[in-house]
Amino acid sequence: MQIKPRQHLLDIWRAAARHSFDDGKLVWGDTDGLSSVADAERLLCLLYPATEIPAFRLDQPDTTERDVLQAMERVGSRLEIPPNLITALAQFMRTHTGPDDAPTFAGGPYFKTVDPQVELTYEQGKLGVVDSYSMSVTLCLATLGFLKVYENSTTRPEVRRALGELREATNLRLTAAMVSLLRSFAVNVFDAESEQGRRLIQVIGQNRHSDRAVLQQFARRFRPLRATIIESLSRGIEVDESIRDESQLFECGWAWGVVKDAPKVTDLDTPVPGQPDGIADRLPYVYFTVVALDGIQDLFSERTLTLGLLDADQQKLAEALRLRWELSQQYWSAVARFGSERWPLEDLPWQTTGLRLESEYFSLTVAAILVHDLVRRRATDDDLTRTVSIMERLADRGRVTSRMTRNDPVVRLHDPGVLMPLAGSERSGSRLQWRMTDFSAQLLKRTVQLAELSRNIEAQDRLLRLAEQTFEHLWSRRIEEGHGAGLWDDVRAVFPDAKDVNRRLSWSVTERVTECLVAARNLYEQEPIRSPELADLARDLLSEATHLFGREQLEASTGDDGSRARAMRSIENRLDHARGLVDERPATAFALALPVLRELDTLAQARDAAAQEG
Repeated sequence: MQIKPRQHLLDIWRAAARHSFDDGKLVWGDTDGLSSVADAERLLCLLYPATEIPAFRLDQPDTTERDVLQAMERVGSRLEIPPNLITALAQFMRTHTGPDDAPTFAGGPYFKTVDPQVELTYEQGKLGVVDSYSMSVTLCLATLGFLKVYENSTTRPEVRRALGELREATNLRLTAAMVSLLRSFAVNVFDAESEQGRRLIQVIGQNRHSDRAVLQQFARRFRPLRATIIESLSRGIEVDESIRDESQLFECGWAWGVVKDAPKVTDLDTPVPGQPDGIADRLPYVYFTVVALDGIQDLFSERTLTLGLLDADQQKLAEALRLRWELSQQYWSAVARFGSERWPLEDLPWQTTGLRLESEYFSLTVAAILVHDLVRRRATDDDLTRTVSIMERLADRGRVTSRMTRNDPVVRLHDPGVLMPLAGSERSGSRLQWRMTDFSAQLLKRTVQLAELSRNIEAQDRLLRLAEQTFEHLWSRRIEEGHGAGLWDDVRAVFPDAKDVNRRLSWSVTERVTECLVAARNLYEQEPIRSPELADLARDLLSEATHLFGREQLEASTGDDGSRARAMRSIENRLDHARGLVDERPATAFALALPVLRELDTLAQARDAAAQEG
């Protein structure tokens, strides 16, 4: 199934607007309003494409396109859509602000208790989580960009007043989310003889070398990164002094929430209210690290920088987060590619070290960090080819591109999803866990990102085919009727024989699909990959065509009825056009040169025939 970003995004907008708006007013529904994650995901389904794709812009009503207006008719008319979105966003900000006027980042019903007999308490539902921090960064940046453009399009006093209030609340939430991300970053140092140490050695060594050899290689491979972390001790990174000992192993990344004993951030010009004490263990999760990386990179996007969306405090926080972003990418990318033979990431499924879990989902999250790193440093062909193979294997193992077998346990990867205990959450009462159900959407997102990165024709072709197969799988999982029609997720639609699989509205999966379509649009906006071989062939064709054209121009046109002159002008224009394309689009130049050569041959034959008759 071909991915058609514009058409499919409009379908999602139409469904999301129908589900969420009534006469221009946002309707949360029965199960929403309790989780800042779900509520942010719902709003981003509309706001993210509107701020990332020029054709979907809603912040300049005079330029809003007709099909966009039709998709958003439940939100309002051309002039009503922006103020109605401002009202909805302001409602989100109020809903997720505590009594002390501090933004809240509640996971709500996204948290699950490990013991199914124990219910989630109200206080546990209010706990902050990295998903909410990261999603809030993306939502706040999209909101600030929307407001910055729209304020030049309205003079209505009540709208400008609401706009100013929303900007103030959004800036406060953005700063609080960035502070929380800083306080959730963790560096975990542990002994090689500990249970976690032995497991890390097993993962990166793959039982191919002695523990001693793996330790020595780890020390050499991570010496520069260890030195950077040690140097960063004075820049706010909390880490045990034992990291200076090269015999110690370590991991870095994001815990599930603010870590226990994380210091409050106080060196800002404007104090940030709230900053609750953390309860999370200082244990990096590869899943939450990926989530954090996705949000943090929006702080450095071209749109954020061009519009100047960050204030002085936020710029300071962004630089601190960039350091942690770099450290995490470098660490997990190096772990994924550790050694000189088979990568640990190629040994599916990935085994987590701290929680002793293994799943294709964790392989996908490590691959996601590798994709981040490959984008950052421009991948080699070998890195790219091996990563493509991993994505293809994950699609097969996850039954995205292969059929389900009888009583296939892999279906649990999609529903109920992968459950991950949250270390330290027992300090709030019963131990909590987090559920990930977006394997297919994450697979599509990383595949499209890789395709955008690739400059290798064969690799990109494989990635595009995988992306189309994955998208077809996902598109088939849309809810067809009833609550949430046109949105996600109906796993039974693609796994009809699976037992205990339920249809349920998931803003998480819906938002991920929306992100994928925006990424696909960015991919198609790129120039196609240039083939050097085709470029050489196109030049040869054009050289011959130019020579033959010059020969035809030598022939007299006396008595010509004008058709030959018109044909010659057409040929000259097409040759000029093809020559202008040969460097960037050699295949197109090649295709344009062939009919020109045929036409020149036809003219020559006609001329020869006329000469023989004369």
